[in-house]
Amino acid sequence: MWGLVRLLLAWLGGWGCMGHLAAPVRAWAGSRGRPGPALLRTRRSWVWNQFFVIEEYAGPEPVLIGKLHSDVDRGEGRTKYLLTGEGAGTVFVIDEATGNIHVTKSLDREEKAQYVLLAQAVDRASNRPLEPPSEFIIKVQDINDNPPVFPLGPYHATVPEMSNVGTSVIQVTAHDADDPSYGNSAKLVYTVLDGLPFFSVDPQTGVVRTAIPNMDRETQEEFLVVIQAKDMGGHMGGLSGSTTVTVTLSDVNDNPPKFPQSLYQFSVVETAEPGTLVGRLQAQDPDLGDNALMAYSILDGEGSEAFSISTDSQGRDGLLTVRKPLDFEARRSYSFRVEATNTLIDPAYLRRGPFKDVASVRVAVQDAPEPPAFSQATYHLAVLENKAPGTLVGQISAMDLDSPASPIRYSILPHSDPEYCFSIEPEDGTIRTAVSLDREARIWHNLTVLATELDSSAQASRVQVAIQTLDENDNAPQLAEPYDTFVCDSAAPGQLIQVIRALDRDEVGNSSRVSLQGPLGPDTNFTVQDNRDGSASLLLPSRPALPRQAPYLVPIELWDWGQPALSSTATVTVSVCRCRPDGSVASCRAEAQLSPTGLSTGALLAIITCVGTLLALVVLFVALRRQKQEALMVLEEEDVRENIITYDDEGGGEEDTEAFDITALQNPDGAATSAPGPPARRDVLPRARAPRQPRPPGPADVAQLLALRLREADEDLGVPPYDSVQVYGYEGRGSSCGSLSSLGSGSEAGGAPGPTEPLDDWGPLFRTLAELYGAREPPGP
Repeated sequence: MWGLVRLLLAWLGGWGCMGHLAAPVRAWAGSRGRPGPALLRTRRSWVWNQFFVIEEYAGPEPVLIGKLHSDVDRGEGRTKYLLTGEGAGTVFVIDEATGNIHVTKSLDREEKAQYVLLAQAVDRASNRPLEPPSEFIIKVQDINDNPPVFPLGPYHATVPEMSNVGTSVIQVTAHDADDPSYGNSAKLVYTVLDGLPFFSVDPQTGVVRTAIPNMDRETQEEFLVVIQAKDMGGHMGGLSGSTTVTVTLSDVNDNPPKFPQSLYQFSVVETAEPGTLVGRLQAQDPDLGDNALMAYSILDGEGSEAFSISTDSQGRDGLLTVRKPLDFEARRSYSFRVEATNTLIDPAYLRRGPFKDVASVRVAVQDAPEPPAFSQATYHLAVLENKAPGTLVGQISAMDLDSPASPIRYSILPHSDPEYCFSIEPEDGTIRTAVSLDREARIWHNLTVLATELDSSAQASRVQVAIQTLDENDNAPQLAEPYDTFVCDSAAPGQLIQVIRALDRDEVGNSSRVSLQGPLGPDTNFTVQDNRDGSASLLLPSRPALPRQAPYLVPIELWDWGQPALSSTATVTVSVCRCRPDGSVASCRAEAQLSPTGLSTGALLAIITCVGTLLALVVLFVALRRQKQEALMVLEEEDVRENIITYDDEGGGEEDTEAFDITALQNPDGAATSAPGPPARRDVLPRARAPRQPRPPGPADVAQLLALRLREADEDLGVPPYDSVQVYGYEGRGSSCGSLSSLGSGSEAGGAPGPTEPLDDWGPLFRTLAELYGAREPPGP
């Protein structure tokens, strides 16, 4: 039996993979062979508990991988070996008689690394267990049959451009299905197959890093790197696998903005409203995203006053717009500089700056037809009230900006002056009043004046003209309201009856300051005290109480302090009433007071008023009747009434002779001596000349002549009891017939005057005048 054990040990020694299991067997065998006292031991069911099988073994099948043997087996063939567990009967088979275990097929460690089996020895005849069941393991020994695999590949990574050498990009990881605890089958080494010299990889960890500095995204944005993983520690014969890493360079702000041209030229019409787009400025920046955002600004003052620049919604282009109204006549072009600057600047790249650029801009202003421009945006004029129509208010002016010498026509829009209170000179814009203005009726007049170019009626503009009516002291003060008050008959002297308030519609200077004054003197029934605030207090006088009678009328004088001062008179009605103890009115009816004849004062006054009215009517009737009779007498008898008449022209012909004493026209020097007898009447046409006093010799003395004629009139009993004074104006020297006055004309005693023949030749219209001068009567029919 010991020889069999030695043979088994020798066989186990031949299996290198199972050599470590032979030691316990040798120890057990050595103890059996040494002489000496017997040793007690625990009975062992099996001499081993683990087998090994190489995976992927391609030898002849089945392959003996081990042998089971129990110490109860005496070789008599009575022992039967049984095998149960994982793969028993299919993968692994056992010889029941010998206990040899064979594997029936090639095994893959990556599918199953070990098998747990249960071995047992029984009696062949009775199947009685000779040994208790014992568990043992069959392990599949690994070989390098799996290449490395990148389960997460292909990879994508990003690294900032301009990164320093050695900047980590990504870590790649490969897996090898072989057993890492046995040999070098799973020991991997990483290398770069493609992507040099830009990137490198750590052989042990698989970390990919940058290999060169200053990689520029603007030059190359993306790189494809191939990484290989090889097992067996990278030695020859090992298996390998590869993956790709796509590396993208992310942008950093390492490029300043740059204008593609140094000069930009734009044009804009002068009528462009503020905010109108003039043009775009596009500075170029190869960076991306926020690194390419720019802000624009105008560097020169003259450009920033007329224009403004802003960045568009994308933050890339500069929008040049009009800031204030332009004027072609004032300035035809603007030149200035514009700067573009990155809004986000990375301090790490300042050495590559400055991150800004400057370009020149020229904007030409184009002329456009413009309406007339007023010298002011609005006009505020003033004029005093009560001025005569035609009073100058002010002047407005407008000018054609395109052609300053072109004439402008002015007019007032009718809807702004519906009452036609003002007029305007179409040529020069002078505004005058058309009516007399009243400030108390209207203070402000808002006119709209239209200025139109004569050469182009379509070019017109409007302006608002506010005209204020200035105040003059032309309104006398008045009481604020009608005052009708009462006072108790039991009121104490000096008691306040009523506060009287005044108002003045004027407002200039002291015109609105009003003073009030009542009747003065010790016998006045009431006292008016001026409060010097536009009001006065009506008080009872300091004397016995007033009797109850008809209401008292208290005159109040009001005047202002304007220049000139105006005044008015108003009346306050005061009733004296009988009052109750609480001060309320009981009765204001006047008491009956009998006169000596038994009539009351009121009745007596009424009678006197009626009598006076009747007398006035009688006198008026008589006067009217007498006036009517005298008028008829003049018309019937052609009586000449004495009037005072002033002539400022040459007269109206014969009709004028009915209104004055025609004898006054006769020349005293040529008057004929009247026939003896009573003097003729002076109020009828004289048929014979009245005797006159001889004219004193010598030069004519007007004063002496007037005195002489006055004495004649006083001594003449035939003249009416009133005088007649005539004033004659000189008719002038331009008349072809000369003067018609009798003054200075000659006459002969008893004969006809010299100019009778010319008067007869003048026709029927001068017949009466010819008769007055002694012309011969016209022949009868």
